[in-house]
Amino acid sequence: MSGGGQPGSPARFSPSDYAAKLRLALPEEPGTLPDGGHPVGAPTDFHKLAEDVRSYLAAPRGMTEEERRSYSERLNRAVLGFPKERSELLAVISDRLMRKRVHRLPDYSHPYGSLAEALFAEVIGLNVLELVLQDKEGLEEIQVVGTRIYEVREGLTTASTYRFSTVADVERIQQNLVLFNNDRINPRKRWAEVSLSDGARVTMTGFGFTAEPTLTIRFYTVKRFSLAALCEPAFGTMDDAVRRLLLGVLSARLNLVVIGPTNSGKTHLLKALLAEVPDEERIVTIEGRFELMLRREFPDKNVIEYETDEEDPLHKSAQAFKLALRQSPHRIVHAEIRDEDANIYVRACTRGHAGSMTTVHANTLEDVPEAVTDMCMLDGRAMNPERLAKRIAAYVAQVGIEMRTVNGRRRIVRIGRYAWRDGGIVVDDWARYDPRSDSWQIRQGAPTC
Repeated sequence: MSGGGQPGSPARFSPSDYAAKLRLALPEEPGTLPDGGHPVGAPTDFHKLAEDVRSYLAAPRGMTEEERRSYSERLNRAVLGFPKERSELLAVISDRLMRKRVHRLPDYSHPYGSLAEALFAEVIGLNVLELVLQDKEGLEEIQVVGTRIYEVREGLTTASTYRFSTVADVERIQQNLVLFNNDRINPRKRWAEVSLSDGARVTMTGFGFTAEPTLTIRFYTVKRFSLAALCEPAFGTMDDAVRRLLLGVLSARLNLVVIGPTNSGKTHLLKALLAEVPDEERIVTIEGRFELMLRREFPDKNVIEYETDEEDPLHKSAQAFKLALRQSPHRIVHAEIRDEDANIYVRACTRGHAGSMTTVHANTLEDVPEAVTDMCMLDGRAMNPERLAKRIAAYVAQVGIEMRTVNGRRRIVRIGRYAWRDGGIVVDDWARYDPRSDSWQIRQGAPTC
């Protein structure tokens, strides 16, 4: 229905029209009373009615595959606390109740303004996580282990003041998410993942795979990405001298690797580095889950983005690398070197793709060549590990960057150049962060711009 205003004015939101647009409106069901009362055989138990609404939302009719994906994303976003989608789904639930002629449930009381809101809280809502989501400023991740809740803000993890009453509440949220994605968590498959197009994602596990049900919600936060921005006091990731050093590394097209714990700022740094690359340079990114979102952040860049699935032989990272190498990339950005694709990435870096970037799980910069060598040796090929490590130091991990969270800030704590001397790999420090003086020391002779 359109509003009665002037031509060109925004249309008034109608629950019935919105339900029709989503093609959720079902035919009138047998037994509906014409006088507006409860339909014959209608559930009088709240939980049965909640199951009816849950099934109704999960099984839309008459949609194309593309419409179904779009609709599933709306459901996911509503469950994850996005206001616009929540208001839309509340309208759909209200419309469902009107069509079923269910206005109230005898002998059932609830603290909500309407029966539709009570059903929304049960079917879509996040229970006590609703209280956490009320303060989304700086919220990057919600971690649930059993009934305990942890909040990650600006890279720091703290115990929440809220917690679930029972693990059954956590399992209900899990079931809502998997149901709306045609997935499952059950004794045969005790985990699931949900990803949204804007980068927000949910990872969940159930009893038997983990000791307690878990739920990790990681939100995609839109921020400015540039090396200059990371020098600002709000970030404090580096100072201007480090920025000029990194610009020198980019200009010299040295292959680099970033290490650091989870939430230490590795992805932010990669984006900031890529922001400095000329738009015409062909960049290929290979990720297990889209996180960099370069096309969204930098729409004018010449970027191809791969999302791999290691459980699908046709779309594993190895296949992505094979295709990427045929697409004339100047730089390859690999989200994280893993066992399966270490050899391919090493070959890519030694065949003319200078300036490539990746991350590696390692404790120190000195551990990186050995860690990559170990992964390369896992495929069973007969290789000399010393020669391979030397090759990695010379071509793959030419420059290492270490990220840490220090005094509540994500910092670059070390930048080093790999070299092979006296029969072994050494790291010549170009920059180090001193927490006592809260400053960086730059080695004379390091490349700068």
